[in-house]
Amino acid sequence: MPHVKITIEVTVAAPIDAVWNAWITPDRITQWNAASEEWCCPTAVNDLRVGGTFSYRMEARDGSMGFDFEGQYTRIVERELLEYTLGDERVVRVEFAPGSGGVTVRQTFDAENEHAAEQQRQGWQAILNRFASHV
Repeated sequence: MPHVKITIEVTVAAPIDAVWNAWITPDRITQWNAASEEWCCPTAVNDLRVGGTFSYRMEARDGSMGFDFEGQYTRIVERELLEYTLGDERVVRVEFAPGSGGVTVRQTFDAENEHAAEQQRQGWQAILNRFASHV
């Protein structure tokens, strides 16, 4: 069964270098990578190269649940594009497009089959919004 593709985006009022560095630097990732205040990202590892992997630990602050968000990079165009495959073979594309109002970050991802597509869209969008606020 083919995956539903979901696209979300946010415009970050900052120069491309600031946006790119906040997106790829593990110490920065742990500061913004959560969908709500009830969640956190205590650790992040990022080997930014084609064939390199990343792993972000996502945990509920109360310790009730957690998971590792992991994938492998398949394409990288510095300050423009990241593509990666998650552990369950879903594909994610992240585009960085500088414009007059800042940098538009657009993510397109394959939805998983466990949660409703709208729920996934809202969760990923919440993380993207926190990223924009962080930068």
